[in-house]
Formats: sequence, structure tokens, C-alpha cells
Amino acid sequence: MTEKKPMIQGPARTLLAALLALAVLLFFFTALNNLDAGRHEEGRRQLEQALRRSAVACYAAEGFYPPDLAYLKQHYGLRIDEKRYAVFYEVYGSNLMPDITVLMREQ
Repeated sequence: MTEKKPMIQGPARTLLAALLALAVLLFFFTALNNLDAGRHEEGRRQLEQALRRSAVACYAAEGFYPPDLAYLKQHYGLRIDEKRYAVFYEVYGSNLMPDITVLMREQ
């Protein structure tokens, strides 16, 4: 019987194995980076929702929307990681829902 020779031999086989390992590592690190980015975006979204809920709770309990973020922090126990998020809180009147925007800071 004759032996079948592998299609790829010697250095080419080693190079192909190394490239395959590199591709798997690249895929893994890309997936890990995407998970991290998704986690940060989820945190930003949750903070924005917490700000809105706190503002509405203030309006329901006190009859006016909070005049600024400091009021929410002091009276409603809201905590903001200001190193990670930039919060824009614009008030148009005590009886109008403030415009609340939360953005990620560059790190």
C-alpha cells in the first residue's frame, strides 16, 4: 500500500498553524473588547434612566422637578461616576421635565 502524503508539509504547515492560532486570538480579543464596550453603554443607559426616574419621583413627591443635579444627589441619594460619565441636566421650568443627557467620557 502506498502512504498518502499530507497536502501541506514542513514549514508551510507550521506557518498555517501559527496563522490559525493568531486568528483565534484576534477573534477572542475582539469579542472581549465588544463585551466591554457593551457593558459601558449599558451603564450609561442605566444612569440616564436612574436620573429620569429620580426627577419624576421628585416631581411626584414635591410638586417640582429638581433644579439641578446637586439636588438629586443630596435629596435622592443619586451617585454619578463623574470620571466615566458626563451628565448634562438642563432645566426649562419647575413644572417641565428637564432635558437629561448622559455621555461616556474618553478614558
